[in-house]
Amino acid sequence: MTNSEVEFQEKMRLLAASFVESLPEKTSKIEVMWKQLQAGWDVEILQMLHRTIHGLADSSKTFGYLEISTVARILEQELKDLVQKEDPISEQPFTQINEQVLALLQVATKPAPSHTQESASAFKNISIVTQESSGPKQIFVVDDDIEAAQELAMQLCYYDYEVEVFSQLSEFRLAIKKTPDAIILMDVEFPDDRLGGIKVMKEIQQELSQSAQVIFISAHDDLLSRLGAVRTGGIAYFTKPINSAELIEQLDSLSSSQPQVSFRVLIVGDDPALLTYHSTVLEQAGMTIKTVLSPMDVMETLLEFSPDLILIDLYMSECSGIELTKVIRQLSNFVSTPIVYLSSEDDFNTQLEASSLAGNDFLVKSIDPQKFISAVTSHIQRDRLLRSFMERDSLTGLFNHTSITEQFDREVVRSNRLNTPLSFAMVDIDSFKSINDTYGHSAGDRVIKSLAKLLKQRLRETDIVGRYGGEEFAVVMTDTDASKAIKVMDQIRQVFSRLIHLNEDNEFSVSFSCGIADIVHFSDTASMAAAADEALYQAKQGGRNRVILKEVASNTCSNGSDND
Repeated sequence: MTNSEVEFQEKMRLLAASFVESLPEKTSKIEVMWKQLQAGWDVEILQMLHRTIHGLADSSKTFGYLEISTVARILEQELKDLVQKEDPISEQPFTQINEQVLALLQVATKPAPSHTQESASAFKNISIVTQESSGPKQIFVVDDDIEAAQELAMQLCYYDYEVEVFSQLSEFRLAIKKTPDAIILMDVEFPDDRLGGIKVMKEIQQELSQSAQVIFISAHDDLLSRLGAVRTGGIAYFTKPINSAELIEQLDSLSSSQPQVSFRVLIVGDDPALLTYHSTVLEQAGMTIKTVLSPMDVMETLLEFSPDLILIDLYMSECSGIELTKVIRQLSNFVSTPIVYLSSEDDFNTQLEASSLAGNDFLVKSIDPQKFISAVTSHIQRDRLLRSFMERDSLTGLFNHTSITEQFDREVVRSNRLNTPLSFAMVDIDSFKSINDTYGHSAGDRVIKSLAKLLKQRLRETDIVGRYGGEEFAVVMTDTDASKAIKVMDQIRQVFSRLIHLNEDNEFSVSFSCGIADIVHFSDTASMAAAADEALYQAKQGGRNRVILKEVASNTCSNGSDND
């Protein structure tokens, strides 16, 4: 067991112990509220009592005290029926509920010692789930059509991949044993066998200690071939002629050496113990967690944190989870953010109502920790995939025009509120039309993608890059003043102008022009964007291949010595 796992186990043990220590206070609160109801009927006190016992049922089951949970759950259901009716309690159910309250107070006063062991054993199988994705840059292209394989290899080399071509399966077998972490582009069909590539990969997968990453390529798009590819561990399946942009995107996702952005989860609930429990479990899985103990304090954290998923307790004292979800859904930035309700509620009608009112799912609080992590991960991954289709440019993987504009808006608001520096850059590839006319649109696409990759590599993770349209890019440089922005963008300009682009037997170089504006001189999104665009126009008019800062009083420029 790792140190992190030992620490996690200790946190869980302390949480369970803290729950036991809190029981006298909880039972005293329940007893006081029940006596108040005996003295005089009050709907608000009844609702508070229901929420308190609901929370006790949740937390006692979570921490392994099943007897307390069982008794509390029976009482909770009785109180829930009264809450829904809102009528004063009659004598018969009053007597029955009184007996149940007394039974709960008795079992909660002296929890069985064995429950502590159950609580500890509930967390034994939690393990750390890392969200880092790293992989090789080495690509093996396996195809008996040597000319087609070399053409594909040349395209991949444009994007800095190391590519080796194999036309003979026997040579490939030897190579993959020496380099088992290479990404394989395997043709399905070979001269002596229509499914030869699939059969060979099946044999190789059985010989390797860890499954190889393989993408199948085929001239056929039939179900038999696709099934064979999937059964052999195929990650993807491309039909000829290959869409190079889609293939590169797939390879980039497999070979990225950068860690994925940690999943951001916001948890809202008014039970401190359960809030700590759920956050600890998800943090153990490598997620970044923010918790809000009072639903009335959620707005600031929501806007600052911008979560991938929101977990909301269905029953809270100041407002219900459903009410809070309705408020969140009225915020344009969070219309589609996954919201999952947390509750021990097992009534189907309540689940159906909660899920139909703007929520995405319903998780029982006492859910197995591994299943809890899996459910949260699944929701976020699915949402990120859907968002990527809507927010990302298919060629470059950068934010599209709409998304970069929205991100820019948010950063301007944040910068003005916190009084932090912010710069905005507009980048445009010089003489791009002549590139397309001379070398073809595929060459133009490669130039666009190479600049996109360079921007992502040279800028910080906190900077935001988008394809504004065509050959134009936008860069939001957070916590960066104008002088730093000029320096960074001019360094990127110099590197890009020295890159050699290949198209068949031709080599050519490309430059870009850049206009910059900062928040010191332009305080809102519209004026900053207009100023950066004007500076870009000046850079173009001034000879291209240069970076210009737009200021109110004067223009400052950094000129390249290698102008077009």
